[in-house]
Amino acid sequence: MKKISFVIPCYRSALTIGKVVEEIKASMSRLADRYTYEVILVNDFPADDTFEVIRGVAKADAHIIGVNLARNFGQHAALMAGFHYCSGDITVCLDDDGQTPADEVGRLLDKLEEGYDVVYAKYTHKQHSTFRNFGSKVNELMTRFMLGKPKELYISSYFAARKFVIDEMTKYRNSYPYVIGLVLRTTKNITNVEVSHREREIGTSGYTLGKLFGLWFNGFTAFSIKPLRVATACGAFCAFAGFLYGIYTIIKKLINPIVPIGWSSTMAAIMFIGGMMMLMLGLIGEYIGRIYISLNDAPQYVVRETTGKEE
Repeated sequence: MKKISFVIPCYRSALTIGKVVEEIKASMSRLADRYTYEVILVNDFPADDTFEVIRGVAKADAHIIGVNLARNFGQHAALMAGFHYCSGDITVCLDDDGQTPADEVGRLLDKLEEGYDVVYAKYTHKQHSTFRNFGSKVNELMTRFMLGKPKELYISSYFAARKFVIDEMTKYRNSYPYVIGLVLRTTKNITNVEVSHREREIGTSGYTLGKLFGLWFNGFTAFSIKPLRVATACGAFCAFAGFLYGIYTIIKKLINPIVPIGWSSTMAAIMFIGGMMMLMLGLIGEYIGRIYISLNDAPQYVVRETTGKEE
């Protein structure tokens, strides 16, 4: 029998995580002839009472491990923390709010048994807000352009992966983990399976505009140098455009000497080139800053305490 490790990052989910765990238990009871399981609950917001709820469900069920982080490190860092506690042959990641249907985990597992390394859930009708759907669309475009994700592959927070994929991901020690990038650089044997998507019953999404921008920026600076190549291309284009404009200005002056050299066009050109230079220098500085932070061994996450089996 194979063992399934469920990893759930928890953020202000004291009112929902118990229901998600019960749904996992009910689902795995139907698959008990094929799989055993464990559930790793990673609390990424220690400022509320979520971990007390996790402690309670862990004491009531030997299948559950609770991990309490020292502060909010973000969803991807919480997943990486959970991966280090996995002991299963297959790892399944899902959300803590009940929107990802734990009772349909069998679909992901059946698809994985066909020979795939990773299976992502694909939602036919997403129940996220317009803001979250927009963020998902931007993330989709970013992963395609920066990380080489196949166009037909749908990426979501609900996925199942084989043990060797998780083992390879946990070797990543740098300060800015990005789970999608780690998956894509480990294997291309990935597919989708359709599942339903529920409306949020309690609370709102923990992703703000700032967190989404941080996630996107982390994705393409941690696993791609394409932004630097785009900067090089923009610099070459601006230099070439400036050269052509200079030739045009000289020819215009030779043809009609009384035509004045335009002050406004000169200032516009200076402002444009200066702005592009500052933008590209900022991008290069971001890469250098991340290298500096990684060299200082800044942690992906810090575990304050655990409960359950590991305790």
